[in-house]
Amino acid sequence: MNPTTAALLRPTLIALATAILCASAAHAEDKPPAADLAPDAAAAAAPAAAAIQDTTPQGAIATVEISTRKTRSSVAMGGVEIQKVLPGVNPLKALQALPGVSFQTADPWGNNEQNLSLFVHGFNAQQMGFTMDGVPLGDQSYGNYNGLAPQRALTSENVRSVVLATGAGDLGTPSTNNLGGTIETYSIDPAKDRNVNVQQTLGSHKATRTFLRFDSGDIGSGNSFFISGLHHEARAWDFNGRQSNDQVNAKFVHQGDAGKLTLFADWSDKTEPNEDSTLHRPDLAYSPYTRPFMYPDFAGALAYLDASGAPPSAESSNFRNYYSDAQRTDKLAYAKYEAYLGDNLTWTNQYYFHHNDGVGVVAGPINQAGLPGLFSVYYPNQNLKQIFGNSGYATRTTEYKINRQGWLSNVRWEIGDHRIQGGLWFEHNNSGAYRRWYALDVNNPSSPYTRPSNPLITQYGSDIDNKVVQLHLQDEWRLRDDFVVQGGFKSSLQFADGRFPVNTLPKAISASATGGLPEGKIDTKKWFLPGIGARWDLSKSDQLFANVQKNLRQFMTYGGGGNSPWSLSSQAAFDYFKATAKPETSITYELGLRDSRKLDLGPLTAFDGQVALYHVTFRDRQLAISSNPIITSFAGGTTILSNVGSVKTDGVDLAGTFHFGRAFSFYDAISYNRSKYQDSYYSGTTLIPTAGKLVPNTPEWMNKFVATYKPGADIELQLSGDYVGKRYATYTNDLDIPGYFLMGLSISGKVPLSTGFLKNVRWTVSATNLLNREGPLQPVVGQPSGSYATYPIPPRMGFITLKADI
Repeated sequence: MNPTTAALLRPTLIALATAILCASAAHAEDKPPAADLAPDAAAAAAPAAAAIQDTTPQGAIATVEISTRKTRSSVAMGGVEIQKVLPGVNPLKALQALPGVSFQTADPWGNNEQNLSLFVHGFNAQQMGFTMDGVPLGDQSYGNYNGLAPQRALTSENVRSVVLATGAGDLGTPSTNNLGGTIETYSIDPAKDRNVNVQQTLGSHKATRTFLRFDSGDIGSGNSFFISGLHHEARAWDFNGRQSNDQVNAKFVHQGDAGKLTLFADWSDKTEPNEDSTLHRPDLAYSPYTRPFMYPDFAGALAYLDASGAPPSAESSNFRNYYSDAQRTDKLAYAKYEAYLGDNLTWTNQYYFHHNDGVGVVAGPINQAGLPGLFSVYYPNQNLKQIFGNSGYATRTTEYKINRQGWLSNVRWEIGDHRIQGGLWFEHNNSGAYRRWYALDVNNPSSPYTRPSNPLITQYGSDIDNKVVQLHLQDEWRLRDDFVVQGGFKSSLQFADGRFPVNTLPKAISASATGGLPEGKIDTKKWFLPGIGARWDLSKSDQLFANVQKNLRQFMTYGGGGNSPWSLSSQAAFDYFKATAKPETSITYELGLRDSRKLDLGPLTAFDGQVALYHVTFRDRQLAISSNPIITSFAGGTTILSNVGSVKTDGVDLAGTFHFGRAFSFYDAISYNRSKYQDSYYSGTTLIPTAGKLVPNTPEWMNKFVATYKPGADIELQLSGDYVGKRYATYTNDLDIPGYFLMGLSISGKVPLSTGFLKNVRWTVSATNLLNREGPLQPVVGQPSGSYATYPIPPRMGFITLKADI
């Protein structure tokens, strides 16, 4: 971070810390203790939406809700605040306002999953736990094998709240990979009164988003439901690609004296043309700002290649594809029943089902990325251009399937000074990934909006059967009225069996390979992952918390790619991995102070905030590298999955909201993170000197703010800022990208109407990247040193939204 930026940040950091400490000693009226979040893991949803108003001083404008129930850092954003960022925004993008969160995508909605980057305290999205109404959403890999993105599970307009635990999630969180915390999304319940809500957004690059929701209201006997529909389209800002999404949500609730029944269903169909990242290397003469595909200019695409199907040599690795896209169709449903077995005893059971049918497509030149060698295995000594349709291009797909179902059972029992919780999570998932190659016919070219058919080559096809069992037990013991201790543990068991109904030909892996992709079973059992924490109410307004917890990430169950044992290049490599490998683990230490109170300091009338210090030890980090067998490797060959040692992280998050009456609030969040590799590793016989280097793509400094002004009851203005500091782009820290500062603006208001047909008519005008900054958004780290890829910052865009109830 440069000295100028540091000088700007330090006064804000000092001011926030001083405000917390001064507020503790101020002779102002203390408010009662903030309302606790719902106690059990299933009911933890009620958190946020209801609790926001309870934990913020009356009359203040709430931006972020800070949990007073947890022994760990836990913050939330309500659905109303999320929609202020941009109506229909991906809830994960809204979380970029929270301390310690670095989120980037190359579209303003945060929907494009190919170029999505999420880091929290040095951990990426694949190392965090994600849930929606308690249903596990998997590890958020782009080629997902065990879940789906939150915005595909739930339409943004139906989000009640999103809760972020930046250090360690609840012991009962159903996840096999929450090394670095959890993000829990919760849906709204049906409205109490019958209503039809209509929303229409129009904006830059032909964006249109139409949302309709019908709420039944109470239809008798405690029954109510809603059903909603969404159609979203937006043209990519730098190429002729149309992002589209159709989605339906439905939810039914029966509230009875004996318990609460909830039924939920989601259908999502999404097509997303993708942009390729741009490679940067000191010796490259051609590194464009953007690297868009060429569709629908097929004539230009044909002229772009020479007779052998090669792009201009001057463009090197930054050549352009004809198109690429992601197509995803998901069906998700759950049934949950909370049984009230007594005044202090609740038993919650939830069954869920998820089916995914997806495909990732790239139509690119046949004479690049090692394709001539691959194709010659299947078509030796033949004219490859002619075989693949005479266009000079071939279409590659990775075709995904997910069929999973699961059961969650949780018991909460309050007895005396104890609040005991225990539960079980079981999931059975059958997933597959097929890599296929298709001709791109010069006389009948395909498009990114249709799924290819009639493959010429099926390179491989995986079928992995995976069963997960997780148990947890904990006790929250109130030793005194102002002091609580919480302790417990969880067990994580995984039983995975990977097969390849279609295996690769040996030479299709590498020139030296003698066999196909590996098959076999791996069972991983970790019976004791403990957690202990404490919460001390220093006063009616101040609360101290501390927590220590151990988590692990189970092995990926993906065939043919990623850091997965079923992607290794030989059976011997797999067998060695199975015999010697350990899952990644982390131990997180947290210590923090919360404060929320009314004040009488002139215009400053209230303050609420939190400061949290943390230390994380991350062990047995796995990395897929190219190497020969070495002593620290799990497996040898062309591709190995190596244990490259540990990472140690130290950091602090400081966030607070200053309330100036009912008209103005200023929220600011500052975070410092230092995630450092502890070990170097070998690639073949070459030492890669990563020891002492910082984790790439993780900024040390970030600062976010949200200023909200309500000059009257019918209008609100919100200005946001997001500063992300310098990030290293390689493991050896020899290359980096500069920091950026982006701003957003939202103005909303009501339209007075004297008609009985439309009610509560509102409008919102939104602008993203208000100052129209340019530069690299985030690096795509793929090499130890010498090069990296990046996506660009999207330009300024504007949108207008009209909402009404009928």
